Amino acid sequence: MNILVLGDVVGSSGVKAIKEKLPKIIKEKKIDFVIVNGENAADSGVGITKKNTEDFFSAGTDVITSGNHIWDEKETMKFITEEKRLLRPQNLIKPSPGEGFGIFESKSNKKRVAVVNLMGNIFMKKCEDVFKEAKKFIENIRLKKDADFIVVDMHGEITSEKMAMGYLFDGKVTMVVGTHTHVPTSDHRIMEKGTAYITDLGMCGDYNSVIGMDRDNSLKRFFNDPSGKRHYPATGEVTICGLIVNADEKTGLANKVEPIILGKSLQERF
Repeated sequence: MNILVLGDVVGSSGVKAIKEKLPKIIKEKKIDFVIVNGENAADSGVGITKKNTEDFFSAGTDVITSGNHIWDEKETMKFITEEKRLLRPQNLIKPSPGEGFGIFESKSNKKRVAVVNLMGNIFMKKCEDVFKEAKKFIENIRLKKDADFIVVDMHGEITSEKMAMGYLFDGKVTMVVGTHTHVPTSDHRIMEKGTAYITDLGMCGDYNSVIGMDRDNSLKRFFNDPSGKRHYPATGEVTICGLIVNADEKTGLANKVEPIILGKSLQERF
């Protein structure tokens, strides 16, 4: 079972790249299930629209995760209640529209894939305790009992929270992937008890930027230049970043971890 998770898609150029390149990746890498973090997919670089979700699904995405920008496009609060394949963080302050967790069926081999979207507590929007929420999830959803495979998207600012979450879930889920910082880390590995892990997948966006935003405008804002505008996405060539995990169908744990970096801005790994 090959599961692909792609990091935060940024702006219209990121969405365009997913539409154009994801079908080829799925075919060439023989991917069975695709998860994309789409919380930055809107044209503004924050939030996600219904049209964005339709573009991702038509390109081959099975589930979309998100994070702190989930409500930046106001329409999302309405359509997320109907679109179960779009997740918001499980530990948002309750009540919140939509779901932070779901069990989905892979199209290729009809396997049950559980996906849970968590959000860190440090330097992020206020939400429920992420570790308590994670522990509750572990108690309720069991690997190979309730789902054949389990994927955790830990959307957080700091590396220590993500690493701690990896150890908490080790041996209990197929993979734990970090999102949000838009910079791919090189610590992809299979942990001691069999769970695949990476601190951050990186982004699917223009890396000649400041975490996906126009670099010149970002510098103006850092200098408090009055001509600086609200952050907006860079629109140059996109580099797609993510992780492929080959998972064992008997145990649900990871056999192999393979990072993907596809584009000219970073050293390619494909």
